[in-house]
Amino acid sequence: MKVALIPFQKNLVIRMDNIRFVLIVTFAMLVFMLQQAWQQDYGPKPEIAAMTDSVAANTKEDLPTATGASAQTEPADQDTAAVPLATSSSANIISVKTDVFALEIDTKGGTIQNLDLLDYPQEKVNTWVNGLRKLIGLEPAEKNTAPVRLFDSSQEKLFVAQSGLIAESGFSAAPNHHTVFKNEQQSYELKLGDDHLTIPLTWTDNNGLTITKLFTFKRGSYEITLEQQVKNNSSKDWSGRQYSQLLRVPDTTSSAGGMLTGGMRAYAGGVIYTEKNKYQKISFDDMDDENLDVATVGGWTAIIQHYFASAWVPPADKENHFYTKTLKDARYVIGTYSPLVTVNANSDAQFVAKLFAGPKIQPMMEKIAPGLELTVDYSFLTFIGKPIYWILNQIYNAVGNWGVAIIGVTLCIKLLFFPLSQASYKSMAKMRKIQPRLKELQERFADDRPRFNTEMMALYKKEKVNPLGGCLPILVQIPVFMCLYWVLSETVEFRHAPFMLWIQDLSSQDPFFVLPVIMGITMKIQQSLNPAPIDPIQAKVMKMFPIVFTIFFLFFPAGLVLYWVVNNTLSIIQQSYITRQIAKMP
Repeated sequence: MKVALIPFQKNLVIRMDNIRFVLIVTFAMLVFMLQQAWQQDYGPKPEIAAMTDSVAANTKEDLPTATGASAQTEPADQDTAAVPLATSSSANIISVKTDVFALEIDTKGGTIQNLDLLDYPQEKVNTWVNGLRKLIGLEPAEKNTAPVRLFDSSQEKLFVAQSGLIAESGFSAAPNHHTVFKNEQQSYELKLGDDHLTIPLTWTDNNGLTITKLFTFKRGSYEITLEQQVKNNSSKDWSGRQYSQLLRVPDTTSSAGGMLTGGMRAYAGGVIYTEKNKYQKISFDDMDDENLDVATVGGWTAIIQHYFASAWVPPADKENHFYTKTLKDARYVIGTYSPLVTVNANSDAQFVAKLFAGPKIQPMMEKIAPGLELTVDYSFLTFIGKPIYWILNQIYNAVGNWGVAIIGVTLCIKLLFFPLSQASYKSMAKMRKIQPRLKELQERFADDRPRFNTEMMALYKKEKVNPLGGCLPILVQIPVFMCLYWVLSETVEFRHAPFMLWIQDLSSQDPFFVLPVIMGITMKIQQSLNPAPIDPIQAKVMKMFPIVFTIFFLFFPAGLVLYWVVNNTLSIIQQSYITRQIAKMP
């Protein structure tokens, strides 16, 4: 009798452990979400150090140090007392406006700062929500409709794109991002009918070396081309390198890293792409631990955040050196410098680099540089996420609505797993059909648990029922569901994307919580089609699942909840049909 009791006890322990595991995970997620929300609202904020004196002291510290180059040599005619970007004179600022950008170029070094993405507002006004508020006598909800600011010259959110030249040791100095350039005018605008806009900055030393820095903007493009033309009118050769770098102070607000729905924060930090190791994250903590020094052909360096990225892309056919530096006042630098180039006397040469600063739209980024689309981070499920995104994109191109695209992807996934679902629902239908007989066995052998276990297994064998047959499709769908979460959370196309009626932003939660409630109802209906657990405790826990999941889904993106509602609805239709067919069988 003891031998017969062991399997039943093991099964009971496994079932109870599963329930305990679900409850622990549920509790842990709730605690984690609450902790993240508390930290964001009430947690200690990092101290913002006064940067005026430190920037002056670090005039040379933030320059790259190339092997054999006097990277910290300043041009003789330059004012070496560096002024913080936040206090730059308005006379030194060039305003630029294109169809997608509004930005500033500081003539001190040609630094790009205060770059606004005109097509991406900070928040979207939901007319349905405001209409309801007006109906009940409340003021419309105020939203920050100003464009997203990617580069920022303010001290607490300092983020700029810098570039310059570093001269080889023994040669006359070259202008870096602390050098003051001359410009022709203080404002530029891409006019209607023009395809591109070029902004020149010039610098000349006393030895006949002239540097012209050209920034070229294209219509409809988030790519900025940088050309640094070197004209050597002296009687001596000149040797030097180009560098381009991003300088940033980590921003702990949600506007930088981006708080994903559910309490998780999106990655905000450095990334590089090399020929050997491909895509790698270089966090600010990594920069604190060790300075990066990597040589590679092609590749790029970047700083990414939720939905948006900034990347310097050097020429792909040359060997480039990637580097990082940790400066005072919690400032971090990541960049690249070029191979050494010698410009003979009375000749000229040019250095070229591209700067991407904009939304992480994968098809657009694929055309700029290999691997740049990987900045859309789907975690370890990228191999699933990229096909899902591709299907979503294809459907959207056909119908023009991301909500409909989600419904289309749900249908595709459902068709892909149709054989597994079919087998699962047949197994559950058979389990449901023999449920009265199991109940009868339970009552007959209420005082003889080993005998009940033996009879139950015999019944399963006789009716060819696998009690675990319904679990496989659920297990298969877990990575798909997780991947969809990352796709919907990371894909910028879903940001502020409307579906219909009150769903005006698929990347944020349903403002009226209608979809989560519908999801809970569909989950309850689907649960009623499944065989009830024999164990009464487990049955009670299972009844709570629709309520628990409804509460969870209140805070999930509306697009993800839409997927689950459609998936549940299709499952109910499929399972109801199979259940009726099995019920007709003798």
